[in-house]
Amino acid sequence: MTMLAYALYFAALVGAALVLAAWMARVYSGIPALAGIERRVLRGAGINPGRDMAWGAYALAVLAFNLAGFALLYALLRAQGALPLNPDGIGGMAPDLAFNTAVSFVTNTNWQAYSGEAQLSHLAQMAGLTVQNFVSAGTGMAVAVAVIRGFTAPKGTTLGNFWVDLTRSVLWILLPLSVLLALFLAWQGVPQTLQGAVTVTGMEGAEQIIARGPAAAQIAIKQLGTNGGGFFGVNSAHPFENPTIASNLAQSLSLLLIPVAFCFLFGRMAGDRRQGLAIFAAMAVMFVVGLGTIHAYEVAGNPALGLGANMEGKEQRFGAMLSALWAASTTAASNGSVNAMHDSFMPLSGLVMLLNMQIGEVIFGGVGAGFYGMLLYVVLAVFLAGLMVGRTPEYLGRKVEAREVTLAVLAFLSMPLGILVGGAVAATVPQALAAVQDAGPHGLSEILYAYSSATGNNGSAFGGFGAALPWHTTALGLVMLLGRYAIIVPMLAIAGSMIRKTRAPVTAGTFPTHGPLFVTLLVLTVLILGALTFFPVLALGPIAEETARVAGQTF
Repeated sequence: MTMLAYALYFAALVGAALVLAAWMARVYSGIPALAGIERRVLRGAGINPGRDMAWGAYALAVLAFNLAGFALLYALLRAQGALPLNPDGIGGMAPDLAFNTAVSFVTNTNWQAYSGEAQLSHLAQMAGLTVQNFVSAGTGMAVAVAVIRGFTAPKGTTLGNFWVDLTRSVLWILLPLSVLLALFLAWQGVPQTLQGAVTVTGMEGAEQIIARGPAAAQIAIKQLGTNGGGFFGVNSAHPFENPTIASNLAQSLSLLLIPVAFCFLFGRMAGDRRQGLAIFAAMAVMFVVGLGTIHAYEVAGNPALGLGANMEGKEQRFGAMLSALWAASTTAASNGSVNAMHDSFMPLSGLVMLLNMQIGEVIFGGVGAGFYGMLLYVVLAVFLAGLMVGRTPEYLGRKVEAREVTLAVLAFLSMPLGILVGGAVAATVPQALAAVQDAGPHGLSEILYAYSSATGNNGSAFGGFGAALPWHTTALGLVMLLGRYAIIVPMLAIAGSMIRKTRAPVTAGTFPTHGPLFVTLLVLTVLILGALTFFPVLALGPIAEETARVAGQTF
């Protein structure tokens, strides 16, 4: 029954993604009936929609737009106490926390070192965080489309117009889907109001303050845009964010929908749907293995807590199965929202979640970001294939040469730099170590998880980690910037290099990139380059914790 349920979920996801990919292909090629609205929006902002950009100009537009978004959000968070739509009288954020939060939402990480219902006004939630949920997701989608053009479009010098791609992503994909999901969530019981907290008398006679606000709208885009930052502190484990099995299913599908659709969009834009299916197959294989591992360990449970599934940190209404599905999905998709506390999962379940983030969030990944991250591995995979057969590597008829491989390696190194260097520093500085709740291997896992989540722009955390300490709000903010832009810029440069090359005809010696052999090679490339990079430190964290558990030891 469990396998049937997972199969039905995956079938619904793939079916919806195929339909969405067809719509996305029309949107990014330009729909004549919508062109007038796009022109008025863009020209109102002083932008010429007919002017395409080379990769450098595209990258500068991305960086400038994100910098402006950071500055506006930081100012809003600092000043929220003096601004309207603040019925609960919440004051402004401290400078370090405002920096961390602004960076987090601009980079699509949504790492939350605060509790939303207690530390954010309605204005900050709506005009600050929800707006960034749309435009940070739109940024990732725009970059992905530009990178895809670099690999698939006819020979040229430009990758499109960032402002056009961003506008189309937000207006015609993210916004309509978010409206539909928000209405569904409100129907299921998620609050959508501008009123403040209400004080009630509980069944036992004690007074209780119940936070509320414009939650449904933010939750819809947080899932569809793989943002993940919740309106409430405990995220989608809160009954006001995720009240029913139906709301849980809708959100579980939503957080993977656009990332999966990008695989099929790639096949359409390449003119060969098998290319997209091959990349989807590689992602799906790794996702299914990870989900199966988490499910097995959580359903088997922890013998130290008695017989039955491991229900520590989980909601009874979701149980071990739906919690396992969400944990695998949210860490594979760079979403970061949670419906259970990851800190309480079994050690090897935590290992899978760590690996999902450490390989670069490329198992579906964030909207757009996961796909261009996987194309990084594609470049490295075809390079390795070329070495093995003694030919200049090619992908989609274009040669992959030293420039592209060098840029791909530089982008790849951002992950170990942020995770290993950032985590190593945090593990040796007393001010940083104060955030760690547990001693021994699990304490190391808490640090690893935090810096893996920040570098991978995921945003989830082990709940015992004290994320609000000034050391970590600053360090993690810097790591989020590294994880986002140290991949975006090189990938745009690779795309800009590839589009200038003449497409070579397919010959008998051309390595096929749409069959089982390529899928296997791509999976091995991700696992060897990605997973093995982190194996030594993982052996000291979750693997050591599992070994100790099996041996009956405690820390």
